[in-house]
Amino acid sequence: MTDPVIRTLTADDAALFDAHPDPLAATEGHRKTVFRPEWKRVALRDGAVVARGAWWGGPNDQEPVNVNWFDVAEGEEEAGAALLRTSPWQVELEINLPGGWRDDPVLRAAAEARFAAARAAGYTLLVERFQYRWTPDLGLPERPGRLRFEPEPDDAVFFDALRRIHSVTLDAHALRAKEKGGLDLAAQEELDFFHWCPSPREWWQIARTPDGELAGIHIPAHNPSGPTIGFIGVVPEQRGHGYAYDLLAECTHHLVRYGAERVTASTDQGNAPMAAHFAKAGFPVVNERINFQPSSGD
Repeated sequence: MTDPVIRTLTADDAALFDAHPDPLAATEGHRKTVFRPEWKRVALRDGAVVARGAWWGGPNDQEPVNVNWFDVAEGEEEAGAALLRTSPWQVELEINLPGGWRDDPVLRAAAEARFAAARAAGYTLLVERFQYRWTPDLGLPERPGRLRFEPEPDDAVFFDALRRIHSVTLDAHALRAKEKGGLDLAAQEELDFFHWCPSPREWWQIARTPDGELAGIHIPAHNPSGPTIGFIGVVPEQRGHGYAYDLLAECTHHLVRYGAERVTASTDQGNAPMAAHFAKAGFPVVNERINFQPSSGD
């Protein structure tokens, strides 16, 4: 067996990326996402594609922010590992999986081959997440009317709220940021993401209790794929009242008011309280996402 040849594609041979069948290609985000040809890489063995990866970033990003599509042929985990290991972009890896993948032998084998290749390349599991999609036929979630929502133009207010929210959190990305740089880094990473999203800054809102105390924040957003629940967070001293549901309902109504015909969202599978709020608000789980981080992210 010959050694694999690893190549970065160009606009002229980008079609080579689609030559390899993938049993998980039904995860529709892959087919709808626009990938730059020069951010696609393949591993070839005897001229056949045995592993491939598509790195992704926003329209204005100069470097990819993650690996959004990665798969390997049966028995080609080492070729997949080499593809990741030799990439000039050591960024987070997202593996998107259809619901019920663990119960389907074909889908499970395809998923586990990706996991094995990622680990062989030095990647470690960061978190498993639920992916949601709300559509109008599901009906808008009821607003409890317990909180007062208002815009806030000062980023410092959101920064302070994020520090408080992440002081006690279940979110794996926030926990990683806290380990690397404390609460300031965790808050700044969130703010950077909110500003990265191509949606109006004026949409950001704080929520107050009837007596004027800060309860939390919600960020209705558009990412490059469309309307999304950018962030829901309740400050620690206001938890226990179910306010995250109020924030989620308001965020959904806000996006629909500005024309959203579908709303995506996600949460860590270990965040049972937030998953329960999504269920209550009528957001069905449409697929799962497994996030791996490169060794440089440990």
